[in-house]
Amino acid sequence: MESRIQRVRDAFASGRSRPLRFRLQQLEALRRMVQEREKDILQAIGADLCKSEFNAYSQEVITILGELDLVLENLPEWVTATPAKKNLLTMLDEAYVQPEPLGVVLIIGAWNYPFVLTIQPLIGAIAAGNAVIIKPSELSEKTAQLLAKLLPQYLDQELYAVINGGIPETTELLKQRFDHILYTGNTAVGKIVMEAAAKHLTPVTLELGGKSPCYVDTDCDLDVACRRITWGKYMNCGQTCIAPDYVLCEPSLQHQIVQKIKETVKEFYGENIKESPDYERIINLRHFKRILNLLEGQKIAFGGETDEATRYVAPTILTDVDPEARVMQEEIFGPILPIVPVKDADEAIKFINSREKPLAFYIFSHNDKVLAEWELTMGSTVLIPSLISGPVC
Repeated sequence: MESRIQRVRDAFASGRSRPLRFRLQQLEALRRMVQEREKDILQAIGADLCKSEFNAYSQEVITILGELDLVLENLPEWVTATPAKKNLLTMLDEAYVQPEPLGVVLIIGAWNYPFVLTIQPLIGAIAAGNAVIIKPSELSEKTAQLLAKLLPQYLDQELYAVINGGIPETTELLKQRFDHILYTGNTAVGKIVMEAAAKHLTPVTLELGGKSPCYVDTDCDLDVACRRITWGKYMNCGQTCIAPDYVLCEPSLQHQIVQKIKETVKEFYGENIKESPDYERIINLRHFKRILNLLEGQKIAFGGETDEATRYVAPTILTDVDPEARVMQEEIFGPILPIVPVKDADEAIKFINSREKPLAFYIFSHNDKVLAEWELTMGSTVLIPSLISGPVC
């Protein structure tokens, strides 16, 4: 492991990754890979998550193509030195800011969107002139194997290396020194990554999960709210980092929300959800059993059907959920939607503020005073209805 990383570091030290022309060539090669091997990519994602080709393309591939277009268009401007504002100490100097690559970057990918959450940070690392070690998630095995096969065919093999494996390989990687580490995944592993990075004072970018709530106000378009919650919650079988985790609403709205989500689920996935090509599966048996444990002792208002053989968990709604229940103590990361009754918006705000800061928060209200109160209290976490189109990563 150490010798392999050293080879990548030696390749970076040669200066080959720095010239703008080289970066553009590598990014164009990456775009060519996505376009030429699209079918293989979609099949791998589909095999890992039971995802249809349309969903795999719209949720992962199209994002990468858009990112590549953006970077290829703007990179010449981004790498150009910009004049720095002078002060008394530098007024006689030529002062400017010149973007520089950090060095060797470690990217630890995620399994829930195994292509986009690995390739997207790779695009940024290449654009910045870095060398990269890519560690795809071992849980999305088919996509990990495909990346290990395809990337060396299109990118510089000495500067960009793929290392597959499980916990032992990741543990060994984290013992090495990198110049930046990017990790997408759960909080527990995020702590391990940060602790390992701290030993070398390595900067990290952690994109972690959390319990992202929805607040449904009595003054809102309930049809629109439930449609958006349904799409965001059950897309990718609930395995999305900013999927709505639970709903806060006044008790009088519970039954209406359940009914409207039931109708929307039927519209999205048909009468037989299990046979729908648009409904995915839980990634593995361990996560399947974890999700089943979250259902224990809960009042299931809709769904709840499971099949261990195919790792199928139906879109499920829980009502009158106790805030102290296990399903409210950890990120669900599955197709279970708890509804927690609250007296009003003030109680909902206190409820959320008493817990860990969520990754995202979704408000559904037409009341400007309510929206202003949420925005003042929650700040940048708030996504108001006009901005909500659902989770994208």
